[in-house]
Amino acid sequence: MLGIGGGRDAAALRAHLLAARLAGPVATTRERSLRHYRLFAARDPRVMIGIEPDRDWPLPDLLRLMNDRCGVSADPECVSGQETIDPERTLEALDAFARRLRAVAAAGAPVLLGTGHPDRLLGFYAALAAGLSAAGCPVLTPAQGRSVDITTRFGLRTYNLGYRAGVALVRETGVRGRRSERGVHTHSPLPVRVVLGSAAEAGTPLPELVIGDHGWVCGAGQLGIEAVGLADADDPAPFVGEAEGRVSVVVPLDDAARCDSYRPLTRYVLNRACLSQ
Repeated sequence: MLGIGGGRDAAALRAHLLAARLAGPVATTRERSLRHYRLFAARDPRVMIGIEPDRDWPLPDLLRLMNDRCGVSADPECVSGQETIDPERTLEALDAFARRLRAVAAAGAPVLLGTGHPDRLLGFYAALAAGLSAAGCPVLTPAQGRSVDITTRFGLRTYNLGYRAGVALVRETGVRGRRSERGVHTHSPLPVRVVLGSAAEAGTPLPELVIGDHGWVCGAGQLGIEAVGLADADDPAPFVGEAEGRVSVVVPLDDAARCDSYRPLTRYVLNRACLSQ
């Protein structure tokens, strides 16, 4: 049960989630969500992002799952408009997310953080990396500079693995300046597979927890490593992974909002995980 201060914090964050459109009516469209759900039901690798489900997930089952985990409409006749994420589900998942961070921090266990949304979410993950490092957790950075070939809508592209503030991301090759430094958007599970494979080959520690989004969470969870992360309402793969026991916690929210919109979430999670510095 939340204490008085905890209740105030949750109420304030709930108000922020709605005001910043991280939850409630979000920028994601219903059309986009349904398109991704249909692709997932057909096992299209573009939306599987590393998860290999144990069973079939037809569209009606996905709608029920996403309604349960995110709060989106379960009505198949609802086919247009803005998608909705229930802020109460976001808060509940953030609390569970913070509990996993608190446990790994108490154990001083190694962690890996990675993002396919470096332009939006790097600051969120970097603050978690700093808090976990201060608590005694080794923040792993294997495979620095390794190449990863990823199929995109423009064809096969080669990216380089890198780290910023302890957070893994991929960068374009042959590009210099801020565009290269900030990394690129990707849903691919290949980067985390390369990172984990490199660590295993070198005999260096593997993470006990992977924290991130997109393919970082799904790819790690599919390989049997505990993973927690964030996901939007149009990304069913992490939520299927959670439902099937491959992913520990998925926080539903708009993952493409302004980067400063996530700062209150950072403070909330760090406080709940007892990682505030």
